[in-house]
Amino acid sequence: MLKIISFKNQLEKIIHSSEKHTYLLAVSGGVDSMVLAHIFNDLGLNFQIAHINYKLRGEDSDLDQKVVRDFCEKNHIKFHLYEISDKDQQPENSIQLWARELRYRFFKQVQQDENLEFLVTAHHLNDQLETFIINLSKASGINGLSGIPTNDNNILRPLLNFTKEEIYAFAKENNIEYREDLSNTKSDYLRNKIRLEIVPKLLETNEHFLENFKKSSSYLKQTKDFVQQQIQEIEKRITIFNKYHKILSKKKLEQENDFVKFEILKKYGFNQEEEISKIFKAENGSSFFSKDYQLMVNYDELVISGKTEDGGWKFDDRDKRSKNEILLIEKFDFSKSRIDINLEHHIGDIEEIDNKFEWEFDAEKLQFPLRLRRLKDGDEFYPSGFSGKKKVSKFFRDEKISILARPKIWILSDCNNNVLGVVSYRQDGKYKKDEKTKFTLKIFN
Repeated sequence: MLKIISFKNQLEKIIHSSEKHTYLLAVSGGVDSMVLAHIFNDLGLNFQIAHINYKLRGEDSDLDQKVVRDFCEKNHIKFHLYEISDKDQQPENSIQLWARELRYRFFKQVQQDENLEFLVTAHHLNDQLETFIINLSKASGINGLSGIPTNDNNILRPLLNFTKEEIYAFAKENNIEYREDLSNTKSDYLRNKIRLEIVPKLLETNEHFLENFKKSSSYLKQTKDFVQQQIQEIEKRITIFNKYHKILSKKKLEQENDFVKFEILKKYGFNQEEEISKIFKAENGSSFFSKDYQLMVNYDELVISGKTEDGGWKFDDRDKRSKNEILLIEKFDFSKSRIDINLEHHIGDIEEIDNKFEWEFDAEKLQFPLRLRRLKDGDEFYPSGFSGKKKVSKFFRDEKISILARPKIWILSDCNNNVLGVVSYRQDGKYKKDEKTKFTLKIFN
């Protein structure tokens, strides 16, 4: 039964210390939202009211507006009105979607302007049932079947546990003025069709149907919360976090069932089964794009990166800030038979060099000055221990060097940009010290 105290208890379950917060109530003038406004007023909560006149029903739309405005004036509640005009470009189709986007944009703006914490809507248990049936028809899974949340990103729905019949009874008992939207009596839209034709037949099957549905809905929500918790644990186990992007173990995720793959990847906008299948079959270096994310296949990893403010992709920002070229040695002092250079003295971020190495060059074969630089298109060298020439980019692929690591790798080059070595993987064999070498340049870390 809907009573002031039962409503307050429900509100307290959703948000503790309800009297300490501020609210914007979305009020259409119908019985649900007018009851909501009446209860908030009786509880003495700090709230304002917003109403949209869609101008879709002529005088009826204006009378809805008058009922809401009169209530606000009588009770000294701040009233916010948005009236639809030609500038809103009402579409011929998808009017419901257009109206929803418009009103929530208006509500959000009012909340920002008035510094109101929560938006409150008058969705009730019958709405919950209708949404369940709609989502059931869409194969929306457990998230859809668990229904409308009572608190969704600070949108509160404290009437969700109360039936339409209880709301009508409360309005009658408290002489609350409201308006009936006659368009709700037409089966033009799917929700109206479900409300008018399907729900009444379901209610006839069992006098406790709605009460049982409420329990089932609660069980489904608990199941959803449990499943999501398990998904988060799985994602945590297969994920490497760093400051710039997220890396999932492709190998470990591939071992999970399709449901887990879908639940993890859909958070990044990859929510089509066909696309997810392609991700796991894709070649190394392949990229996939959703609205807000890029997913790149990197051997046994899935690298996920979000968009930057300029519309690019957030791969490692250190690449932009780090030096792209370092002078290593300007010339060789041939008065010495040997010169040693420790790269730790030249490269500040020694973490970029993962392996200890030691290269010895014949100094007479080198063209000074020598520099450390990043990879350039067309770079090639003769890797020591291999026969023949190889592009550095192909060397990276053959060595299975991470796509993310490649931009950070240093290339040792001479004054003509010839590659002398890929730090710390392989030096060029043509310039190595041999039995004829008189002057040695040793580079190590």
